[in-house]
Amino acid sequence: MVSERFIRYLKDEKRYSQHTIKAYRTDLEQFQSFITTYNLSSSKEISHHIIRSWIVELIDSNVSNRSVNRKLSTLKTYFKYLLKESIIDNNPMLKVQSPKTAKRLPVFVEETAIENLFDKVDFGSDVWGLRDRLIIELFYATGIRLSELCNLKIGDFNPVNGNIKVLGKRNKERLVPLSNTLTIKISEYLQSRKKIGINNPFLFTTSKNEKIYDKLVYRVVKSYLSKVTSLTKKSPHVLRHTFATHMLNHGADLNAIKEILGHANLSATQVYTHNTIGKLKSIYKTAHPSEKA
Repeated sequence: MVSERFIRYLKDEKRYSQHTIKAYRTDLEQFQSFITTYNLSSSKEISHHIIRSWIVELIDSNVSNRSVNRKLSTLKTYFKYLLKESIIDNNPMLKVQSPKTAKRLPVFVEETAIENLFDKVDFGSDVWGLRDRLIIELFYATGIRLSELCNLKIGDFNPVNGNIKVLGKRNKERLVPLSNTLTIKISEYLQSRKKIGINNPFLFTTSKNEKIYDKLVYRVVKSYLSKVTSLTKKSPHVLRHTFATHMLNHGADLNAIKEILGHANLSATQVYTHNTIGKLKSIYKTAHPSEKA
């Protein structure tokens, strides 16, 4: 059974999201199920050989290298915690090497498709149509995460300064700028929902006046993106990728995008630079003397 002390540590000290904690719990339960065959008397007896055997079993079960690495990341955090609490004397993960993975490039929606979405697709004129359009516009205009959008409160919206306060990973707050047009649309949406008696403090709600939830937002995004793109993935995170890629394509500073996205390290933002190669080639052909000869 997964140590509840460890789960509380993830929540209270590491400040991980509920989604991340759920994934950690699942990974640990799978690992602990695997080691039951070894009849270990304590965590001290878990060796790197046992962990390597688990990796082999996962790969033989057609678990992708990327998923295996995520599970190993869980174990790294877990054994560091056990070492910190003096439950074990040595960290077996120090002798475990992660499987190599191919670099996965971010999927994004083309600009023409985004233009068609906002110019040609009918979202409806009632409050729920306004909500759905605003959800997609906020994802595309700010690059915020799904959990961040669901947790937005009306008080986080500042129409005077034209920004929203976003509570990101590990409870880190950041201010994200909004265009004048988007600021006006949020204000109009709030007026519309007020007229039908929606008084929930959260910015986005269901028709039952409850806080909006992940699956509903995911369905909204998937439904509308399906009207303009044939991409296999049609999720809020794809819109986050789209925001970053389009910003870079139009000359935005990488550090500025990092701050807006709420990335802790620039390396996480640099993954989007590959998508600008087409733009760079176009500029090269237009500007380089050798291309004009």
